[in-house]
Amino acid sequence: MTIEFKDSISIVLCGAAGQGIATVETLLTSALKKSGLHVFSTQEFMSRVRGGTNSTTIRVSTNRVQSFCERIDILVPFTREAVSHVKARLSSNSCIIGDKKLFQDNVDAQSCIMIDVNYESVAEEIGHRVYSNSVAVGVLAGILGAEREYITGLLTDRFQSKGEKIVSNNIDAVTRGYKLADEIKASDQLPSLPSFSTQPSVGSELFLSGRDAVAIGAIAGGCNYVTFYPMAPSTGVGAFLAKNRLEFGIVTDQTEDEISAINKAFGAWYAGARALVTTSGGGFALMTEGLSLAGITEMPIVIHLAQRPGPATGLPTKTEQGDLELALYSGHGDFPRVLYAPGTLKEAFSLTQQAFNVADRYQVPVIILTDHYFINTRYNLPSLDEEKTQVERYIIETEREYTRYQFTDDGVSPRGIPGKGEGFIRVDSHTHTQDSQITEDPIIRKNMVDKRFKKLELLRGSAIKPTLVGNPESEILIISWGSTFHNVNDAVLELRNKGYSVAYLHFSQVYPIPKSVEIYFKNAKKRIVVENNATGQFASLLNLEVGIQIDKQVLKYTGYPFSLEELVKELKKEVQ
Repeated sequence: MTIEFKDSISIVLCGAAGQGIATVETLLTSALKKSGLHVFSTQEFMSRVRGGTNSTTIRVSTNRVQSFCERIDILVPFTREAVSHVKARLSSNSCIIGDKKLFQDNVDAQSCIMIDVNYESVAEEIGHRVYSNSVAVGVLAGILGAEREYITGLLTDRFQSKGEKIVSNNIDAVTRGYKLADEIKASDQLPSLPSFSTQPSVGSELFLSGRDAVAIGAIAGGCNYVTFYPMAPSTGVGAFLAKNRLEFGIVTDQTEDEISAINKAFGAWYAGARALVTTSGGGFALMTEGLSLAGITEMPIVIHLAQRPGPATGLPTKTEQGDLELALYSGHGDFPRVLYAPGTLKEAFSLTQQAFNVADRYQVPVIILTDHYFINTRYNLPSLDEEKTQVERYIIETEREYTRYQFTDDGVSPRGIPGKGEGFIRVDSHTHTQDSQITEDPIIRKNMVDKRFKKLELLRGSAIKPTLVGNPESEILIISWGSTFHNVNDAVLELRNKGYSVAYLHFSQVYPIPKSVEIYFKNAKKRIVVENNATGQFASLLNLEVGIQIDKQVLKYTGYPFSLEELVKELKKEVQ
């Protein structure tokens, strides 16, 4: 089945690591947005510093565009391998713009429209082939109608530290690219592309990635200490906070290993800081003892877990929603926790900000689940509603008779920190009494476990409700969680436009799940869960927590995200 999505153009840049694809993406998307067009981009790349084959997909539209599609309208290949790398996404309507020597003999390119543009030779006329990326930016920007002045400004900002000559040559390269774009359009070689109307207000909107949204949410949550051991795809969050540490007063600690990372964060919370740990599946696995320590000591802690396909090293630079059960069940012994899984950039900001308040208030671990696709996807949005956020602090000034684990009606004991008040602050990893003394008394043990689980019921009662899109009386209910939101939402919209009775339910808090969600399922004759994993982990959790039976699971675990086309195709099979 062919899906047109006629209101957008899909561009793919494809080449080897180290060829500057990210530079082309950054300059082009920024200029297009400044010109008043809505822009979406997402990256896929191999696990290597140089070489291999990577691609970036950019969608441009007059309307908001926030989801991934397979279709390629324009392909810009930078290596011989590029065309074959994306061959499954090409069609007779795809236009390849590049050096023909790279693809004219490739069988995978024969059905496509081919336009010969040798970026390197043009760049060498200017002074060096290093300017070939700027030529490519000029060609694409010219075809799409981006204002040249915006790219000129971006180039000046990016290269001014390298001297006036470098800036001038890059501007010349972009100018040559614009001229080539005019020649291409005049030749009528391009396929029919949608015409766009610009909206000046878009130019001033935010243009963020999932990485940015999580990091800014942490700042808004009062984060003043971040620990991490570099591990894709989580490292970008730590790097963002490190880059902005002085402006926001954040201590950044790139630790020697993941065990150190979580234990340092534990110590920071103990002392009164608000710490974030950012990691991925393999790193989180090493942190489980520290997670249990937070559980028994009732220490707040916030962990960002950016998922990637496992087991072990797996596919370190691909995507998957495979760590839900890892996050839910990690740590020996029973203790409550909260799991968030943002589906939009705005949710990534607000849920990360909220995670710090929830951890502080209830003294539990809060885990934010993202994945490679989410972290490396960018689009524009009007705002993050940061004015609605508030840092809530729950640390008390202790009195001399203070006991850290005082029994209370709701299970939440007043939390003091060393040096604030007259009380003596002590925590212990053993089963303990109300004043933190080690004990093996079975009655106290039971009471302490019950105390901690009182908080779980509080958390369940205040859990974030899922988002319902569509008519609650619809016969078919599609369910997903986390990063799949925009892709599933757009696919469901496509089905509804074709007359199918379909509604969509998205969960951004995946634990604890409130019992009240049963109301969303009662009218559906068929329930379909969409997940980027092999076993339907969230479908199992829905059954376990709420007793909801799922009729069909649409699963993908290739390391790649769902596209609009395949979701429409797979869901249409189930709703017919």
